[in-house]
Amino acid sequence: MRPNLNLISIVLTVRNEIENIADCLDGILNFQRPEHVKVEIIFADGLSEDGTYELLEEKSFQHENIVLIKNPNIYHLFGFNHAVKICKGDYVLWLGAHTFYPKDYLKILFDSATKHNTDYVGGIIETIPYDNTYEALAVQALTTHPFGVGNSGFRLGAKEGPADTASYGLYKKDIFKKIGYFNEKLIRCQDYEFNCRIRKNNGLVWINPNAIAKYKNQKSLFSFYKKQNLLEAPYNAYMWYIAPYTFAYRHAITGVFSTGVIGGIVLATFYPIIRIIFLSVMILYFLLALFSAIQQAIRYKKPLHILTLPICFFLYHFSHGLGIFSGLVRLATGTAPVQKH
Repeated sequence: MRPNLNLISIVLTVRNEIENIADCLDGILNFQRPEHVKVEIIFADGLSEDGTYELLEEKSFQHENIVLIKNPNIYHLFGFNHAVKICKGDYVLWLGAHTFYPKDYLKILFDSATKHNTDYVGGIIETIPYDNTYEALAVQALTTHPFGVGNSGFRLGAKEGPADTASYGLYKKDIFKKIGYFNEKLIRCQDYEFNCRIRKNNGLVWINPNAIAKYKNQKSLFSFYKKQNLLEAPYNAYMWYIAPYTFAYRHAITGVFSTGVIGGIVLATFYPIIRIIFLSVMILYFLLALFSAIQQAIRYKKPLHILTLPICFFLYHFSHGLGIFSGLVRLATGTAPVQKH
């Protein structure tokens, strides 16, 4: 039996999203709404400099259910925490601004939330290229194959049911009262940590693959690798430090890989047996990468992927692994940002 809900709060944390925000908002305004449920839309703007704030300010004058607040701390989690504290809904849906959603996205999640009494229910991501350049298409191919991202269900598709995490989901607002808000030391991985915290406290995290959001990935390989190396990977390590219950092998395997590559190169110089083992492992890796590249070339009808993706997969895994290692080093030396008071 459904609870007597009257309002859902949709929160978007934004910064410099002028290229995408209008289309994203139009999609949200056209959401199918559950029966007898109203929607408020809260934008937390992180000091945008490209006209995003001014556009949203104009939209807030046009639609009485749009609330615009400033996020002076810039990072998304600060804006989200602030929005949750002031929102009026019984459920809170956190969405991304450079992502696009079907009309039934909210209804699908709401139906799952009320049917299964979830504390969090999210959907899956369909990665779309930022534009039609080859680099953007390569980033798409890298992040939509198990060889690239492992067993990440919300990226590759998953069966409906309990999960460790899911994308762009609906939180029961009461859960924030029970277990606290997003950890403000984690400018990355904060949603994954929070979902793990829900499960740690016997809450229910659910994924519904029928809720499909289209997400624009990075426009260039350099920006993609940079993000993995400097942000995503180190914050995996920082997250494990702050919340050991978040550890997942799929996040750590690249650290083992990059350490093995560097160690193998060094030790192979001195030990012939290690040279043989190292070369054998690397040949196996590149055969798997080539097989995956062929699959993606067929899937996306891009023959060039056969030549480029094996190298791109290696750079992806190696750069992410170096990021894990650098995060661990900073933790060991007490210089990690999460260790500062």
